[in-house]
Amino acid sequence: MPRVSQDHLDARRRQILDGARVCFARHGYEGATVRRLEEATGLSRGAIFHHFRDKESLFLALAEDDAARMAEVVAEQGLVQVMRDLLAGGSAHPADWLGTRLEVSRRLRTDPEFRARWAERSEQLTTATRKRLLRQRDAGNLRDDVSIDVLTAYLELFLEGLVSHLAMGLPADDLEPVLTLVEESVRRHSARHHGG
Repeated sequence: MPRVSQDHLDARRRQILDGARVCFARHGYEGATVRRLEEATGLSRGAIFHHFRDKESLFLALAEDDAARMAEVVAEQGLVQVMRDLLAGGSAHPADWLGTRLEVSRRLRTDPEFRARWAERSEQLTTATRKRLLRQRDAGNLRDDVSIDVLTAYLELFLEGLVSHLAMGLPADDLEPVLTLVEESVRRHSARHHGG
């Protein structure tokens, strides 16, 4: 029997993650049954669970994948750009970041075991935000009267508030000026370059 190439395995894993993202976003964690995961991915349960031990592992891998993609955006453009992507429905990325983010937030509140597992993985976005802010401060673009830790927490709290706002179905089409205000609030007043 021929060995399956690593490229094929990677492509299959991506197919599973992309389908699962849609399924979890549409049905939530509990509603993402194995049958729905099969339909969303176009693969059998055997194929899905060959790559992921169980539904929990699949969801964690998906959340990690989205966090890694968000961290890439943060590194290049800042956390406010991630917020803009969420407002745009993730249109800059095929990922439905909002659906995953909402489900992560819900499970963090209601599932202590998930909270413990996620804590090990959740530093990626914070680290990327902190590094971006340090680079912006070194370039003279960031206010220097507030610590990087405080600015990181401020931006992350705003992100969580935005996710909650969107989860409640509140209007999002008028939030761009709010994001601009958040971005301006972390900049050095004389700077004209992008901050957080």
